[in-house]
Amino acid sequence: MDEVFKALADPSRRRLLDDLNARNGQTLRELCAGLDMARQSVSKHLAVLEAANLVTTVWRGREKLHYVNAEPINAIAERWIDRYHQGRVDALADLKKALEQEPMSTDEFVYTSYIRTTPERLWQALTDPVFTKRYWGCEFTSDWKAGSTMAWEQLGVKLEDPEQVVLESDPYRRLSYTWHTFTPEFAKSVGLDDDVSAKLQAESRSKVTFDLEPVGDMVKLTVVHDGFDQGSTALEMVKGGWPSILSSLKSLLETGEPLPEPA
Repeated sequence: MDEVFKALADPSRRRLLDDLNARNGQTLRELCAGLDMARQSVSKHLAVLEAANLVTTVWRGREKLHYVNAEPINAIAERWIDRYHQGRVDALADLKKALEQEPMSTDEFVYTSYIRTTPERLWQALTDPVFTKRYWGCEFTSDWKAGSTMAWEQLGVKLEDPEQVVLESDPYRRLSYTWHTFTPEFAKSVGLDDDVSAKLQAESRSKVTFDLEPVGDMVKLTVVHDGFDQGSTALEMVKGGWPSILSSLKSLLETGEPLPEPA
């Protein structure tokens, strides 16, 4: 965590995080225009933030977009928080909350985690229902070929739909599929009221993409969940769910046990 605290110690880098938190997914040009810093300085500060995993990037065509990444703060809060005195605990809690708050204008969720595992093992954890049930509480049925349908089973409810499909499947490198169908049965199983359920059913179907990149003895996992309508109710829900799912996935692969469920 030394890199995280070093990155946050500089006020210019904190300004960059604040700017991205206000409007996520900016290019280097956009960041330079919004801050009174030279392009070279912004590039250097972004490199430090990326090295600390506080900023992650996604390419959209020829544009490199920058996103705030809350994973390092989640790691501190969940695993090492008791090592710091109360003042630091309060500061980290405030920062964790700020980093996880996405502006309403953003129609996607981006999250990067470094996991000490292999691409083959991580791929298995993303596709094998025995694994997904342990850290996600959800089981998938699919042959994981592009164009194939996939069924979700969670809390005793099986979700199937012709539009629930695998979009891309490049084993050990990239996996993409459409998100599950928000049926009345699913809404009831997770305790959603009728108003929220109706909003979810009226929204466009989103999609999630997992990119796996070996980095030494670790794998960089970048999750992009996009395709949401503006002001999406589903987006607000997944923003709260993904960090805990991915933290539990990391724990399972690195320690053999997922994170305990909240009491």
